[in-house]
Formats: sequence, C-alpha cells, structure tokens
Amino acid sequence: MAKPRIVIIGAGMAGLAAANKLYTSSNDLFELFVVEGGTRIGGRINTSEFYGDRVEMGATWIHGIKGSPVHQIAQQINALQGSDKPWECMDGLLDEPKTIAEGGFELNGSMIEPISTLFKNLMDFAQGNEASKWCSMSCRLRNKSVGSFLRKGLDVYWDSSKDREELKGYGKWSRELLEEAIFAMYENTQRTYTSAGDLFSLDYEAESEYRMFPGEEINIGNGYSSIIEYLASVLPRDVIQLDRKVAKIEWDRCDSRPVKIHFLDGSFVVADHVIVTVSLGVLKAGICNASGLFSPPLPSFKTDAISRLGYGVVNKLFLRLNGNRKPEELPSLQMVFHRSDSELRHKKIPWWMRRTATLSPIYNNASVFLSWFAGKEALELERLSNEEIINAVTTTVSSLLSKPHNEIMSDSNSNGFEVSFVDVLKSKWGSDPLFLGSYSYVAVGSSGADFDTMAEPLPTDVYHHRPLQILFAGEATHRTHYSTTHGAYFSGIREANRLLQHYHCVGV
Repeated sequence: MAKPRIVIIGAGMAGLAAANKLYTSSNDLFELFVVEGGTRIGGRINTSEFYGDRVEMGATWIHGIKGSPVHQIAQQINALQGSDKPWECMDGLLDEPKTIAEGGFELNGSMIEPISTLFKNLMDFAQGNEASKWCSMSCRLRNKSVGSFLRKGLDVYWDSSKDREELKGYGKWSRELLEEAIFAMYENTQRTYTSAGDLFSLDYEAESEYRMFPGEEINIGNGYSSIIEYLASVLPRDVIQLDRKVAKIEWDRCDSRPVKIHFLDGSFVVADHVIVTVSLGVLKAGICNASGLFSPPLPSFKTDAISRLGYGVVNKLFLRLNGNRKPEELPSLQMVFHRSDSELRHKKIPWWMRRTATLSPIYNNASVFLSWFAGKEALELERLSNEEIINAVTTTVSSLLSKPHNEIMSDSNSNGFEVSFVDVLKSKWGSDPLFLGSYSYVAVGSSGADFDTMAEPLPTDVYHHRPLQILFAGEATHRTHYSTTHGAYFSGIREANRLLQHYHCVGV
C-alpha cells in the first residue's frame, strides 16, 4: 500500500517546522516533500553578510526568551553567542541615541521624555497593559484604529498641558510642532514593528490580543538562518526541492490522491495532503489573479479572511560609512522631521527619509549603519538606486548633525558636519514575488478571528471521505503570535500534529 504523500509548499520557518515534526514523529509513515520556489531555504529568514559583519535581511529578533521555541533551539545548537564574526546587535541595546530635530537641534531629555512616556503609556494601554489615569479617560471614546487612538491621546496631553511657556532656542520649531514631530518619530518606529504602513489602518480592538513572550529580546550570533538549517538538517537530501515555483493547486479531485500541484515549468505532483505556508501577500495575489492559485477557488469564508487581514512591507537599509569618518564620530540617531508638506522643511531631504525614525550602527563603533522603513517608503527604497539612497541619507544626516541654521529652510550645509556613505545593502520584500511583503497585521475591518479562519483546513466537512487535503500554516495563521518567527514555527507544528493525529501516530 502506498504511503500517504504530504507536500509542503514553502521552506521557511513554518514549512520546515512542519517537515521536521512529521519526519521525526511518524516512523517513516509518510512520503514527504518540501517544494520551495526560491533558490534557498529560510523564507523571510535570510542571514547575509556586509563588509565582514553578519546581518539579517529579514527576521532579526527573538521576541522574548521565556517560552520561545526559537530561543530554545538557538540555545540547543549553541547559536546565540557562538559567532565567528561580528553580528548585528551583538551588543544588545546600544548607547543612548542622540535625538536631533531637523535644522540641527539636539533635543534634551526634558523635551523627549514627556512624549516618549506618553507614547509608551498609550501603546501599553492599547496592548492591554496598565496606563495612566488620563489615558484611561481618553480611551472611553470608541477607537477603530491604533492611529486614531494615539492621536486622541496626544490631543488629551495637549489639553492637559496648556499655558506652558513658548519654546525658545529651536529656530522656527514651536513647542507643539516639535512635540508632534517627536510623537511621529515613535509612530514611525511602531509602523516597522507592525508592518502597517499607516497606523490608521491598524485595528485597535485586536491590538490587545497580540502576545509577547516575557524576557529580553535578543539576536542570534550565528544568524537566524542557523535555526532554519537545524530544522532542515534531519531531513533526507531529496525531501527539499528548490526552485519549484507553484502555478496552481487543484484540490478535491476524483482521484486516489485528491490534490495536484502544478509548477511553472510544466511539471506536477499529486498528493494526499498539502500544507500551504506561502505568505499572506502571495495568498492575496493568488485569490485576485484571474487564473487563481487554487482550483476550485477557495471558499468565500477563507478568501474574505485573506482579503480583510493586513499585510505590509518593512525593509532594512544597511549603509557602509565612508572612511573619512571614524565610526565613533557618528552617533546612534533618533531623527525628528518636519512633515513632508511643511514649508519649514529642508527641501533636499526626500519624503521617504522623513518617515524613518532611526539610523544606528549595528553594534557599538561599527562602520555599518542600519535604518528601518515601512509602507510606501519601504517600497520606494526598493525602487531607488544605491546612488540615490546614498545621496539622500548623506544629505539628511549631514543636515541633522550640522550646527543649527539661522533659517531652517536653508538647503546649505555650511555649518558643518559632513558625513557620507559608500555602499548599500537593502531588503526588497515588497517586490519579491515569493513574498510580496513582510508580515501580517490586523487591519481595520478584520479581527483576530480571521487568523483562526486562515488556519482552518479544507475541505471543511469533517466527515469528508478525503479530509485535510489543504492545510495552512505560516505567521498569518496564528491568532496571538502573528508576524513572528515563533508564530510561524507554532503554526507548522500545529499542522504537522493535525496530520499525525489523523493517522493516529502516538505521542504527538
């Protein structure tokens, strides 16, 4: 009798976690394949190298070490500190950054801390933690989005802080303009955490469902890809097939094996079960295309959830500092900008730079610096040439670190600090057809229940004579740990266990 054949689409964290579990727990019960459209394993985990430093193009952090399966694996394989070269964030938290407002004005703690505390309290409240009394009052109004909630909180802060003396010594910055710009800096950081290009599209009610593991957030010295390589290492060599791009998935066929996967090269494979681990972006594109990724099309309850959930783009930009400056001369920066439509703005700082919050060395005294981008500016970053990026960042940083101008609108940099960069490495998750973005979020109009819907296998009839034909895994199928590698891991284990239980495997 033929073994049940399981095909896993995607060799990222979810796919390889499922493959690892199925192979190690089934006593060779299954015929198992992992088909990957790219030329490498790892998916949105991609450790790279830039001028001798180990950097992460995708997943970067272990988000909390207590209870995280990623941390447990990293400990088990001695990957946390065992690096043979410097790595991104190896110092943990860097020295306190300098916060510079456009025009060259360094901001002290008395300007930053009230807004920093305000923003933290608001996000704590939105995420279900304690917050100050005035924050509780501001939240009695109905909020649809995190963005609207945050701005209501800022308005309440201003209402409670009237009659303060006007700001002096900051050029044409008024107190309110500067506080709003500092607040926007923290909003821009939050956008990279969530992948929501606009926080007004991020659902407020669902924010408190998201769960973090306790403990510190750390990086993996040997690279995040070491986790992927460990999961894949137990699999026989012929299980993982690279450069196998899926064109269509036929299911519920009247055949001994009900699923047929067609590849772009014209080949196909039939299977009893398929675990689909492609990104939410690929699923969104797959249900919109005229031809469709699935035949017959997915049921409406599934496509509605796919359509409602949010899926954004976050990109990382690494820059190599020119040798005319020692790395220690360029501090870690928090950048406070005028709005893109402000008449007070420096005209040569492009709009997409105004929506990033930080530029920092990847470790203390490193010559490689990192900035994060989300939403439209992340997509713009993918489109720009390296030369255009270098010119823009050089102009921005040199302007910020120059002595304050007499006129903020001045486009000159005659007052000072010249800095330049010589090379760029950037991620391109938005334009990569295998991902079409970075990670999921709960958009306004969707809910955490949509993640549960994403995870439901097909067909839905539990009495179907050929059940569990299509199973779904990936970060966008986990209700409380979406957007994370550990959420993807948990989802892969969940679907592997679903099949193991179906075949009455012991001890799953």
